[in-house]
Formats: sequence, C-alpha cells, structure tokens
Amino acid sequence: MKQTAGSMITFRRPDGKDVQGYLAKPQKLEGAPAIVVIQEWWGVNDQIRGVADRLAESGYVALVPDLYRGKATVEEEEANHLMSGLDFGDAASEDIRGAVQYLKTHSERVGITGYCMGGALTLLALSQIPELAAGVVWYGFPPIEYIDASKIKVPVMGHWATQDAFFAIETVDVLEKKLLDANVAVEFHRYQAHHAFANETAVGPGRISRTQFDAVWSQLAWDRTLTFLGRTMWNRQ
Repeated sequence: MKQTAGSMITFRRPDGKDVQGYLAKPQKLEGAPAIVVIQEWWGVNDQIRGVADRLAESGYVALVPDLYRGKATVEEEEANHLMSGLDFGDAASEDIRGAVQYLKTHSERVGITGYCMGGALTLLALSQIPELAAGVVWYGFPPIEYIDASKIKVPVMGHWATQDAFFAIETVDVLEKKLLDANVAVEFHRYQAHHAFANETAVGPGRISRTQFDAVWSQLAWDRTLTFLGRTMWNRQ
C-alpha cells in the first residue's frame, strides 16, 4: 500500500473540545474545495487515510476526523464494539461539524463522504450541518427514521451493493424514495457487488467473508464521485 502523505492535526468541536484528524492537502491549495472523509467501523487506518490522499491528488483538501480517538482494529468483534460505543448524534453534530467548520476557514465549499458506518454518519451529517455543500454516501445508512430529509438542501450521491449483507438493497429503495419525496437532488447507483466493494483491503483472510473488494466497480464509483464533486464543489464563476 502506498505511504500516506498527509499529517495529523487538531481541530475544535463547536462545544470547544479538541479532536484530532488526518489532513491531506492538494498540490494547489488556492481555491481548492474540501471534503470531510468518515471512516468505516475499523477506525482511522491506512486504508481510509488513503481515501483522503486520493481526494487530495484530485485537488481537494481532505480531513478524516478521528471518531474513535486513536483506536483502530482489523477484528470484526472489536470494530463492532467500537462502533457500538460511538455516540452517532455527538459524532455528527460535534466531531464532524467541527471538521466542516475547520475546513470552511480554508475552503469556500466543504463536502462530505463516508463508508459503511461513515455512510450512515454522512447522511446524518447532511441533515444536521448546514455548512455542507454536497455528500457522497458509500454503502451505509442509519435507521431511515433518523434521517430528516427535509433538512438536506444539497446534492447527494450514493453507491450501493445489491448483494450487501449488512445494508439491504431493498432499504436503499426506501431511502431513495424518502429523499426524492423531500426534493433532495439525489443520484443513487447500484452495483452487482458485496459490501465494501471500494475497500481494497476487503479481501483474503482476516476480513469479513461478507465483504469483497471489486476493482472494476470501485473505479466506476470513484469516477462517478469525482464527476459529481467536480460539478457540485467547484466555483465556476
């Protein structure tokens, strides 16, 4: 795996508490939009830092807030324990909003993207954080009733796996209808793939058998994401 190129920083939550995060910067900082990247349930590991680096290589400032406060794992049981111990409301309204507000001091537009658990938090954040300009959700959602679609005022893209053992594709249909009924500018894509199809480490021993990286679908989803961000995040005036 390629060495990550960013650095750890400290930013402040709205309540005044400090949080650490991994920050990756593009070569050209002037005028660059920014993206908050939300981790999977594994924590802030090399893979999710690599996502931030990839966005930085595409011209974005990318910040991964450390929601687990330095903890990370490769074991499913521990990951489930860490996720279960996370206060999702606090993470969205404080950690993630603090990351957005930090980036707003550097960039005119700030978007958000997240994977699995981070996808669920992305949807919650989109309904709670008015400073956001766009969101990209990767195969994850919270209980649908927790989403206040009427408060989502920005474009949303979603990438979903039809064979996802964790997030049922039928529920994606319900989520899509809820967003469309609230007049959200939503663009969902469905892939003949398993959960975590865009995570290049979701292969082989030591990973959950119900996850599987798919290089072809991952690349297509990334291409669609960068096209969407290019359309929604850049000031063309």
